[in-house]
Amino acid sequence: MPYLLALASALLYGAADFTGGLATRRTGVLPVLVVSQLSGLVLLLLLLPLLPAASPSRADLLWGLSAALSGSVGVALLYHGLAIGRMAVVAPTTAVCAVAIPVLVSLLLGERPGPPALAGILLGVGSIVLVSQQTAAGTGAGAPDRSKWRLPAGVGIALVSGVAIGLFFLSLAQTRPEAGLWPILVSRAVSATLFGAGAAAGRESLRLPGVLLLTLACGAMDMSANALYLLAARVGPLSVVVTLASLYPASTVLLARVVLGERLNGRQVAGVGCALAAIVLIVSGGRP
Repeated sequence: MPYLLALASALLYGAADFTGGLATRRTGVLPVLVVSQLSGLVLLLLLLPLLPAASPSRADLLWGLSAALSGSVGVALLYHGLAIGRMAVVAPTTAVCAVAIPVLVSLLLGERPGPPALAGILLGVGSIVLVSQQTAAGTGAGAPDRSKWRLPAGVGIALVSGVAIGLFFLSLAQTRPEAGLWPILVSRAVSATLFGAGAAAGRESLRLPGVLLLTLACGAMDMSANALYLLAARVGPLSVVVTLASLYPASTVLLARVVLGERLNGRQVAGVGCALAAIVLIVSGGRP
């Protein structure tokens, strides 16, 4: 069950990143962040009365606050990177850092996945690296290819975003099952407040002509992905769960290919194949 929850969260994270990135290409980043965060918050508030009663501790709420601060930085930088760079490059680059931090911490704390699952984790990280590869632009005959020394657009931002998102994953995983979804509620309420304050200070208009539905869908999918990840992280090994959840670039890349016509090169196709193989290894060899 935790593996299915983590995979479902990956699909939703990827779709949310695609819709959010697409919306920010047509309007400002901050208005998209405010409206998407608010839509996710409203969705959770509507669902909360229907969920089992929870008793969050002070520590659970503080971890939610930690997730809010790191997640706000991560998602803001991610959407900016998606707006200025190629989605097929920015999303996987972010995921490499996002998966590395929780996996390393969980291993340092003594978590030991089975050999197949460990191989799947390594293959999953490798698949993210492969999916992030892009074909370099051609250069003139005899001209040195200086492009290989430059990061593609948005990649530097994506690296910092990935560190912040990794801390977000790690923070949510520290909460207790008894806390229910309250840590996510705290996280989303704080992030929505921060982005709202930023928009007010900058006198940003929250009107989103042509992308309102896209932005609302982004917020709903991102909130759903967070909830599924939190449930998975509470019942499964963190190193395995976070790796599966971090395979979200595969769906972002495929959506970018279908909707935007971004072409996949041989390495990216191989990366998608490795991601599927990693899923098989993790599910067959992980310790629930």
